[in-house]
Amino acid sequence: MKYRIKHSIDGRIRFQLGNRGFTPEEEDILEQYLLAQKEIVQIKIYGRTAGVAIWYEGEKKNILSIIKAYEFEKAKEQFQIRGSNTISINEEYKEKMISKVAKKVAMRLFVPQPVRFAIIGFKAVGYIWKGFKTLANEGLKVEVLDATAIGASIWQRDFATAGSVMFLLEIGELLEEWTHKKSVNALADSMSLNIEKVWLKTEEGEVQIPFSNVQKDDVIIVHTGNIIPVDGNVVDGEAMVNQASLTGESIPVEKKEGAYVYAGTVIEEGELFVQVKSDGGATRYEKIVDMIEESEKLKSGVESRAEGLADRLVPYSLAGTIVTALLTRNITKALSILMVDFSCALKLSMPLAVLSAMKECSQNHITVKGGKFLEAVAEADTLVFDKTGTLTKAEPVVKEIHTFNGYEREEALKIAACLEEHFPHSIARAVVRQALTEGIEHKEMHTKVEYVVAHGIVSTINGERALIGSYHFVMEDEKIPLSEEEKKEIESMERQYSRLYLAIGGKLAAILCIEDPLREEAGDVIAKLREQGFKRLIMMTGDNEYTAAAVAKKIHLDGYFAEVLPEDKANFVEQAKKEGHKVLMIGDGINDSPALSAADAGIAMKEGAQLAKEVADIAIASDSLEQLIVLREISELLMDRIQRNYRVVIGFNFGLILLGLGGIIAPATSALLHNMSTLAIGLDSMTKLRKPSGKNSITKK
Repeated sequence: MKYRIKHSIDGRIRFQLGNRGFTPEEEDILEQYLLAQKEIVQIKIYGRTAGVAIWYEGEKKNILSIIKAYEFEKAKEQFQIRGSNTISINEEYKEKMISKVAKKVAMRLFVPQPVRFAIIGFKAVGYIWKGFKTLANEGLKVEVLDATAIGASIWQRDFATAGSVMFLLEIGELLEEWTHKKSVNALADSMSLNIEKVWLKTEEGEVQIPFSNVQKDDVIIVHTGNIIPVDGNVVDGEAMVNQASLTGESIPVEKKEGAYVYAGTVIEEGELFVQVKSDGGATRYEKIVDMIEESEKLKSGVESRAEGLADRLVPYSLAGTIVTALLTRNITKALSILMVDFSCALKLSMPLAVLSAMKECSQNHITVKGGKFLEAVAEADTLVFDKTGTLTKAEPVVKEIHTFNGYEREEALKIAACLEEHFPHSIARAVVRQALTEGIEHKEMHTKVEYVVAHGIVSTINGERALIGSYHFVMEDEKIPLSEEEKKEIESMERQYSRLYLAIGGKLAAILCIEDPLREEAGDVIAKLREQGFKRLIMMTGDNEYTAAAVAKKIHLDGYFAEVLPEDKANFVEQAKKEGHKVLMIGDGINDSPALSAADAGIAMKEGAQLAKEVADIAIASDSLEQLIVLREISELLMDRIQRNYRVVIGFNFGLILLGLGGIIAPATSALLHNMSTLAIGLDSMTKLRKPSGKNSITKK
């Protein structure tokens, strides 16, 4: 693309792209394209002048290459134009704002005073009626104060003040709606699906294809633990589906032939064949927006307390007005109290602060599903880690393969990969990846695959029962016998590796030794989390005692539990909560789901199973534990901001009341200053909490 550099300093560069302004679609695609580049930290697009400012990390030449390579038509193939986005929302509300101000000016300049006052009186009736309805149905709310202030102004024949108050209320409502909708949609963008491949049903069997190639009426297969990527009808299969991502309800729902399923929900157990309703799950975005706006679970305790305080202050404001009128016989001074209410700023700033913090988390590759989970992170004193894929890298590798009973190494790896490829776990991916690395191709050679949570996989190959999983599952639960020679060979193996046991036809076929390398940043992250106030940092793993002890010692954990089952993790979390601890759980597997649900806030890692991500309250999309530090920092800064908002709202508005009582400012001025302060606090609540300072401060628009 042709461009011109208008201004450039270290870390920031501004371009002119073409000679005409951007359409909303062009602006939307350009925004998505730029924010997808890892070098770009933040952007600002000037649609009318076809300009863009870019804040970046690294070398300037990389940014020039990114801009040069950009083509709108090619980018449209990679990024879909969003049905609702920040740019279109801004344009819509700018037009509404300009229209409202223009009407106000036109009324004052061109409409005769008697007609203007008649119009004001007619509008006032609507506000007064709304106040009466609110009083009758909900009690003393802010609408009652507004109605009283407007009614008192009309009664005094002060139509100018009544008109100004109603105009300011309309502007305030528009700004509140604008800022809230912008925040919600920005957050919804971050929570939209990010699926790369799906299993497609064909005449030859199951074939894995890119998600972007899915078309209407295709039939896709979704296995246990995987996300349903599209809306569609179930044409075969039966499964229990977790719909918490859309409904907030974590109890799974049974789905079978004839049922309808939604994009973003997850299969907990079973398998479904889904006929695609439309390309790419088009309604997912709108469902997320509805969830954010309507679900009560999103409200943090501080938000609820703010709303409660705001409503409790209304009777005092009204009582103060009445007492002032009786004592001073001065309606103007009494009106100065009515023009100032605490609830507007409290009810606007608190949700905006939370939504802004959630958005900031998403810009740092962290998706938070509700404000109360940020509050839980800020207050937590206990953090429970899973090991595999969490404290260790999400890409373990197969180091050794020991074969038994006549099986060749290549055959054993082929069978293991064939079984494991259907299930989303880091160790399963390691097996599949090793087969690909060695050039071992495999076709479906088994019957239906059954996943036994935290144990392993069961299927049938050439009429023989095939098992792959832990020692406990294969040897103890399934009673696969071992000869003395086999026992000695197992004892001689390296103890630091995790092991997958493959058995076919009632005999041990192979043992795959998996190396689970520790994340480089794990030790430093543990130390920093301790500095941030966590009192207990615990690891719980299904791995053996030897491996667990080595990891815990190396990164200085406060404790660990080895060879635990999913229910053991959940029981530990529940017990810790009963003892008065605020508990966070972080994991990546299907077997972590019970503990993730039980915790005050469950956190899922990037490469984890989709079920873990959906059950979890927070998902980390970056492949680094350092995002835990960012998450804790944002949460604590959010709580600090909310407390500061309390102080500012109460202090400033109380000052306005005193100035009005002293006759220093008129009621209309009080209303103006009150609304301006509400807007200012709301806008401040939308600013970033963390200051950019290096790689951990990724701040995208």
